[in-house]
Amino acid sequence: MNYWPLLGILLVVLGFALRLNPMLVVTGSAIVTGLLGGMDLVKVIETFGKAFNDNRIIAIVWIVLPVIGLLERYGLQQQAARVIRSIKAATVGRLLLLYMVVRQATAAMGLTTVAGQAQTVRPLVAPMALAAAEEQHGEIDEPTAEKVKAYSAATDNIGLFFGEDIFIAIGSIVLIQQTLATYGYNLSPLHLALWAIPSAIAAFLIHGTRLMLLDRKLKRGGK
Repeated sequence: MNYWPLLGILLVVLGFALRLNPMLVVTGSAIVTGLLGGMDLVKVIETFGKAFNDNRIIAIVWIVLPVIGLLERYGLQQQAARVIRSIKAATVGRLLLLYMVVRQATAAMGLTTVAGQAQTVRPLVAPMALAAAEEQHGEIDEPTAEKVKAYSAATDNIGLFFGEDIFIAIGSIVLIQQTLATYGYNLSPLHLALWAIPSAIAAFLIHGTRLMLLDRKLKRGGK
């Protein structure tokens, strides 16, 4: 057995320890591993190209990030804050509760990437929540602002985590089904998805209560 290709792992460890560029470290280690494994340079590059072509949907993420950056550069966060300030009844809790409804509903339909931390929470939801807090309670201090941001991020996580299992074609459902099958429990994906609904409802009620309590804490000055 040829153990030389394992040197690629050592290169990854050394590269990260020296804080080199992760992309260069991983790419260089993969090339070295391929060469030590008996592949010529052309074959290694060909393998890279085939893997990229087979998984090109992953590259869409990198297209979204500069678009969000441009939108923020031209005032996306400011516009979002201005809109929420014009809605007098908007509070942090109500806004995040509405977002959770949307996030959980779309995740239950399998649309797990239509929202998220990078593309929705940071440029839109968190600034709107901060604007709602300032509109309702005046200028807020940094610890309170960080708490509002944390609740915004948590709302997205909870909505996604407990919503996606309702969709029968999600990876987590398949994983649960296969794990249970190894212990002799043969359940269909539909059966598992149906039993995910009570958990999703409970998560919504629990976190929704936390959001309403957050409004009360902000009203008392964040204490």
